[in-house]
Amino acid sequence: MTEAFSTEKRVLMAMRKTLASVVRDLTPRDSVTRYPLRDDTVADIKACFDLIASRERELMQLAGKVSTEKPRFIDDSNSPQTFAVERLVKAKSESNLPERAIPHG
Repeated sequence: MTEAFSTEKRVLMAMRKTLASVVRDLTPRDSVTRYPLRDDTVADIKACFDLIASRERELMQLAGKVSTEKPRFIDDSNSPQTFAVERLVKAKSESNLPERAIPHG
């Protein structure tokens, strides 16, 4: 990757992190408090995140790299969790919950 692309990548990363920090700082801690940003501003922020991600993907493609990164959330564990389907079937049969009706059509 050329130096120009490297600089652009660092700028995009800094913009994404700064924008995320601003959103985090402005997000009310309780659900009673009204969110301080207008709906139009929130839509603009989402558009900025989308543009940043698009350009980062373009830079990866230009560099000939394939991104395998996926978003991670704070409460995500690092290792995949597996479970037996039989346990789910058994738990469902033992519960007294009625099956949901699924419309056909």
